[in-house]
Amino acid sequence: MTRLTKLIAPLFLMLALMLSLPALAQEQPQPQPPDYEAWTRQADKTEDALESGQASDGDLQDLREKMVHWRDTFQAAQGTNSTRIATLKDQIAALGPAPAEGQTEAEDVAARRKELGTQLSELQAPGLKAVESYGRADGIIQQIDQKVRQRQTHALIRRTPTPLNPANWGPALTEAGDVGVHVYKEVHENWNDFGSGPDMVGRIIVTLGFLLAAVLLLSRGRHWVDSLPSRLSVRASERSRAALIFAVSLGQIAIPFLGIVLGVAALSATDLFGAWGRPLLLSIPVAGMAFFGGFWLVRRVFPEPGTSDSPPLPIDEKQRRMAAFRATVLAFAMALHQMFSRTVLPLAGFHSQNDAFTVPERLSEASAGVWHFFMILLGAFFLFQLCNVLRKLKPGEHEAPDYRTRIVVLLGIIGRVVAVASPVLAAAGYVTAGNAILWSSIMSLALVALLIVLQDFIADLYAMATGGDQSARDALMPVLISFALVVLSLPMFALIWGARSSDLAEAWTKIKQGVSLGGVRLSPTAIVTFALIFLLGYFMTRFVQGAFRNSILPKTRLDVGGQNAVVSILGYVGMALAAVLAITAAGINLSSLAIVAGALSVGIGFGMQQVVSNFVSGIILLVERPIAVGDWIEVGAKQGVVKKMSVRATQIQTFDRNNVIVPNSDLITQQVTNWTRGSLQGRIIVPVGVAYGSDTRKVARILMEIAEDQPTVLINPAPAILFRGFGQDSMNFEIRAVLSDINGGAGVTSEINHQIVRRFADEGIEIPNAQRDVWLRNPEVLAQLASHLDAQTRSATGKVLGPAQPEPAPVNAPIPRDDAPEYDNDGDLDGDGDGDGDGRA
Repeated sequence: MTRLTKLIAPLFLMLALMLSLPALAQEQPQPQPPDYEAWTRQADKTEDALESGQASDGDLQDLREKMVHWRDTFQAAQGTNSTRIATLKDQIAALGPAPAEGQTEAEDVAARRKELGTQLSELQAPGLKAVESYGRADGIIQQIDQKVRQRQTHALIRRTPTPLNPANWGPALTEAGDVGVHVYKEVHENWNDFGSGPDMVGRIIVTLGFLLAAVLLLSRGRHWVDSLPSRLSVRASERSRAALIFAVSLGQIAIPFLGIVLGVAALSATDLFGAWGRPLLLSIPVAGMAFFGGFWLVRRVFPEPGTSDSPPLPIDEKQRRMAAFRATVLAFAMALHQMFSRTVLPLAGFHSQNDAFTVPERLSEASAGVWHFFMILLGAFFLFQLCNVLRKLKPGEHEAPDYRTRIVVLLGIIGRVVAVASPVLAAAGYVTAGNAILWSSIMSLALVALLIVLQDFIADLYAMATGGDQSARDALMPVLISFALVVLSLPMFALIWGARSSDLAEAWTKIKQGVSLGGVRLSPTAIVTFALIFLLGYFMTRFVQGAFRNSILPKTRLDVGGQNAVVSILGYVGMALAAVLAITAAGINLSSLAIVAGALSVGIGFGMQQVVSNFVSGIILLVERPIAVGDWIEVGAKQGVVKKMSVRATQIQTFDRNNVIVPNSDLITQQVTNWTRGSLQGRIIVPVGVAYGSDTRKVARILMEIAEDQPTVLINPAPAILFRGFGQDSMNFEIRAVLSDINGGAGVTSEINHQIVRRFADEGIEIPNAQRDVWLRNPEVLAQLASHLDAQTRSATGKVLGPAQPEPAPVNAPIPRDDAPEYDNDGDLDGDGDGDGDGRA
């Protein structure tokens, strides 16, 4: 018991700690009250900026961050004096309900109620003021978000000069050339400073060293990474090879990207690039990450022949090579877009002129639209070609299309539409909309590819961890983790399609506040608290059940059925307490669900009558215990041993070793025979018959000796030998004996029958069997009938046969009785000679 106490104590300590967390939170010192004067000034300034409409996107973002800070401050201040307020409410409730209109109460009670009400109003005032300010801050934040979304929408639908106008092509080339000229002049001017000074040689050596390392990583890094899997896979096991190859393949991104970073750092350290060249230089790592990341995804989704045992998508070798090439070009087009769209090619309404990654003078909208149109054409063409391959994906001949394949095929169909719509929009002058649709679609396709690759990697890790083969990749755990990955990727999809990080933060704030359902507010915190407390209660209940089942109940006088009933009741009580504690700890008020619960009870009464009946019957069976585990029962046409009892049904194992599930309501409403309840004793009856003429006293004595020789036959009450009467063929006796264990009744009956046969044979007592003798009263009629039939056969065939011999009657021929009509000389029954038996000639 000491060991049991040591095991239970930590669990109760954890439960007490979790339940005390809300109280500890309330006992912490209250924060300083907000500065409402500063808040009023800031709120008025923000509202004036919104009304004027002159604030830029950056200014609106700064104002929004300040409003979010104030809102968080007011949210924390809403709980001011919460402990004291709860105490005052309890004191007021203790005074009883307030008197109705026209009624009075005792003066001292009324005075005390007024005093407590005044204190309550004073304590609630700071919280109410915080609630009001919180509402104002939240409203301003929503106005800012609405303003920003309106500007984004206007930028998307804003029409710029069409890039198909030849008049814009010349200026586009000229302006792009001007940017190149400015970069060249800048580098040329700074080169003189770089090539002079006492540390010139050192700076040149360091720069050349970094550039050499960058070139080496960019040129040979991919070859190094590609050669590693073949070397490591020889030493790796079969189940770890796939996960190892995936981990090594990440070097295809890391090593080239490191080379780009080294090269950019070396060139940036030379100070050769200024305001014109530095934005282009700093955009190279972003473009490199886009290209090498896309190239890595292409290698994983469309692996080269012989590099993967299980490709992610069902595609043949030829189509795989085509898809890999087109996806690689898409990655290159995305890199170009990432490099130039922010630096020299402005997108209307999406980038500020003060962006640190832009050149001093970017191209005009008409010129930028021309260059964007060429990049859109490049991306749209290869997107269409890639989606043309994806939409034709089909599983193997004997395989059903899985969910992944159906999603990819659907994306291929949508991608073809996007590839056609984007250039059309750009050609019509909606360059911003065309860019947003095309590149967002490409990035979404890349994110889906990344999810597919990560899902396969997780499945390989699971197979490696569990030591299973490839079939372990389809287990439940990898599927659940893959589903969690999809859910976690939803914010990424939102960011790709234009959502801002502030929008996601605002959505998370709303989620944390919870959702009101039927008057009950559910929030992530409440749900997590409920889950943790309930799981803790669940495990504690299982622990207590195990302790009672294995340590406590075996030392009592309860039988096995009673022990199982106690363990089951402990389980139901523990689960109910765990649910109540979890609901209380989560702060869920169920009083507002009274109407819903009433409607639900009505629905249960009509739609789940049988389920509720079985549940109530199960409780009755566990409490009254007319049936227990291990009993031999007979209900209806089924009989067997009770193996398991639950609140819904009882499991019975028949003597044919079949499991029968019997609803508990049948065990309550129907007649049930329990052969072993309370005692294993039971009576058997063995009938036996002896031939007439046998000595009945001797038969009774022999049967008594046989019954008394059985080891399980009780002496008290003693077995009885009964002469039951005279049968048609035998004199009937019965052996009636009570066994100590009725479960062996069939075996005892069989052994008694064996002993009866042996002893009766030794004593010369005959066990009769039914015999029947057949007597023919008029055989001469059968002989005459046979002669007549023989004569008819000769006349019909024209053959002379030998003398007719009487033939034996067929087995199924009717046997004449005393009252049967006799045949006449013609062989018929009526004597008219026609043989039809109707009495007419």
